[in-house]
Amino acid sequence: MPGRKRPSKPATAAVAGAPVKNFRQRYDDLERSRTALLQRLDRHMKITRAHPSAKRALKLLNDTFRGASVAQRAAVLQAADWLITLIEMTPPMV
Repeated sequence: MPGRKRPSKPATAAVAGAPVKNFRQRYDDLERSRTALLQRLDRHMKITRAHPSAKRALKLLNDTFRGASVAQRAAVLQAADWLITLIEMTPPMV
């Protein structure tokens, strides 16, 4: 899409020369990212309570995230981030 804002780097891209993280470090990083996205979504749900995509974002961050393998969780978080960005761009309905 022409106006789409791309992230600076993919969530799973390895940086050349960076030390390889072990399982626990990757797991903790993903949990921190998930918590930040939940807080971001919570801020907007207070404003736009009836947004149709809010339920789907919560499902991504809870059920889908928990059901995915650690390798897939980064992609789930990326999808949730994209959806929350759409919710943020939508003007609140009065």
